[in-house]
Amino acid sequence: MSTLEVHPTAVVDPRAEIAPDVEIGPYTVIEGPVRIGRGTKIWPHAYLAAPLTIGRDCQIHIGAILGHLHQALREPQAGGVRIGDGVIVREYGMVHRASKEGAWTTVGAESLIMGFAHVAHDCAIGRRVVIANGSLLAGHVVVEDQAVLSGHVVVHQFVRVGTLAMVGGLSRVNKDVPPYFLVKGDSEVWTINQVGMKRAGLSEIVRGQLREAFRLLYRSGLNTTQSIKAIQATKDPAPEVQHLIRFIQESRRGICRYHLQMPGEANGLDRDEEDVI
Repeated sequence: MSTLEVHPTAVVDPRAEIAPDVEIGPYTVIEGPVRIGRGTKIWPHAYLAAPLTIGRDCQIHIGAILGHLHQALREPQAGGVRIGDGVIVREYGMVHRASKEGAWTTVGAESLIMGFAHVAHDCAIGRRVVIANGSLLAGHVVVEDQAVLSGHVVVHQFVRVGTLAMVGGLSRVNKDVPPYFLVKGDSEVWTINQVGMKRAGLSEIVRGQLREAFRLLYRSGLNTTQSIKAIQATKDPAPEVQHLIRFIQESRRGICRYHLQMPGEANGLDRDEEDVI
């Protein structure tokens, strides 16, 4: 059986609960009763502060910061961080603690947080989410399963990013991003996330229903309430379509608007995703 490997320069709080096969690199600091699951590797110079739970088979890379004090000036520092199994946090990625006692900033299993990305207090990141280099998530952001945020995306506090949505690089997001859609620029929906849906194994029937939902929402001339009624009238709507409807109905900030077509530019479903991103 593998044994715990702790570099002699690491500073590990005696209250920490660390599985026997964890590897802890040079100059790492583990502060308080941090819990670390089996098979996890902590690279050099990481800083981990309780309340913090890290799952199995995670990789916490050089200079990563998990569980440090959040940056909300008028909120307490009473919450913690939970990292799911198989999560990768790359160089200098940051996940700050939640702001209320008993609350958690969470990162779901198999998610990837790339270098210099920042996940602020009280965020809830789903499973298999990708947050690319330099992206910044403000407090209370929700990112649902399998969503992708490209490089240097900035997300406003309390915004939600839906399942299998994709946000293009350098985008500014201050409205909710509907599931299965593709957003770029200043909170604008361009098309549906065809590539992401195919990779996730969604059938052609489901993708077709979502294409029709996109058309009704953004290209039919109907307002949002009318569009939702039209989508609900679809015969045997797939669970993914029902999720899209619920997501929009539950939105408090409103959903991203449609990108207005420029002269000579492909429109909506005619756009090539590679050209968009």
